[in-house]
Amino acid sequence: MEILVLGAGVIGVTSAWYLAEAGHRVTVLEREPGPALETSYANGGQVSVSHAEPWANPDAPAKLLRWLWREDAPLKFRPRWEAAQWAWGARFLLECFPSRTRRNAAAIAALARLSGASLKALRARTGIEYDQLTRGILHVFTEPGDYEAARRKLPELTKLGLTLELKSAAECVAIEPALEGSRAPIQGGLFCPDDESGDARKFTQALAVLAAQRGVAFHYETRIDGLEVDGGRVAGVRVRADGGSEILRAEAYVVCLGSDSPRLLAPLGERLPIYPVKGYSVTLPAGPGAPTVSLTDEAKKLVLSRLGERLRVAGMAELAGYDLALDARRCALILERVFELFPRAGDRAAAECWTGLRPATPGNVPVIGRSRRFENLFLNTGHGTLGWTLSCGSARVLAELVDGRSPAIEFPFWGRR
Repeated sequence: MEILVLGAGVIGVTSAWYLAEAGHRVTVLEREPGPALETSYANGGQVSVSHAEPWANPDAPAKLLRWLWREDAPLKFRPRWEAAQWAWGARFLLECFPSRTRRNAAAIAALARLSGASLKALRARTGIEYDQLTRGILHVFTEPGDYEAARRKLPELTKLGLTLELKSAAECVAIEPALEGSRAPIQGGLFCPDDESGDARKFTQALAVLAAQRGVAFHYETRIDGLEVDGGRVAGVRVRADGGSEILRAEAYVVCLGSDSPRLLAPLGERLPIYPVKGYSVTLPAGPGAPTVSLTDEAKKLVLSRLGERLRVAGMAELAGYDLALDARRCALILERVFELFPRAGDRAAAECWTGLRPATPGNVPVIGRSRRFENLFLNTGHGTLGWTLSCGSARVLAELVDGRSPAIEFPFWGRR
């Protein structure tokens, strides 16, 4: 089957890979001059299979109220005169009910387990390299209340088939010796030994090369203006490239456009529960006191990953629409916390700041499946902060759905009747 994949981030490229592996003829359209140059460019680097708890959970509303007026808030709401933002916020609060949180966590965990196994299998088959480390992820608590909350939640998380180990402060330092010099009071941690880290951009660019060798065609610097429809089917994609415009046609179409997915599909009546959440990252040359195990700072909601000779730190989410302006104050706050945790983390003066839009759904469950309006249109989008973690699993089940097969996981696939 001839298939057009829209978008060449980590989700689009993995989708193209698994579709080609299933025997389809695949073409990928991307507006940037190469793959992984937007949301996948400089994310936190964690493949956090064991991080299944959604942002929307019973504790979230109280935290959001406390953070409302704080500039250093891990999640900052910047109100706009925009119906989509308020509608998304209302649905987020609805997803905070315990029953919905449990349902969403189970779906994320099922997909994450499949995705982690799929990434390992892909790496073994191809030998792909992307500054990967398979040393687990350590969630560090510096607030006593957070450590106790984690202790209470641990049984529920392990029921989802996730491997998490409660650790004392001394055990955290044994796992990551660089914590010994921390100026923040380490209360304890949760260690996820099966989790990984690596550079999502390097992975995506390397996989795009391998996919091209398998026959996948990549059309870069190609802007997508819209979809042509004929009844209940998509008939083509209107694109602009090299100063001209044309309609590209295929038998099936896969939308992997992240935060732009709802903007493409809304005019056609396909309403996706996706809203952009701006995230920041800082990358600096690693110093002698930089961590070598990927960590999550639960107090500040920051993730730290060692990527070769670099240290990547990401966090500071904002609901601010499609605004990509980089707030230097937010980057400074990230750096301040990094050097509080790791005083010899690296070369602060050489730090590079970046921001990107994460396509988030209210319950953190991505939109994967067949369009509710067009039988030959498929969706693989809305992964929020877990795009890198869920990429291989999402692409694998997407390829199965395109082939008319039922994936062997419990998941609320979009458009399933």
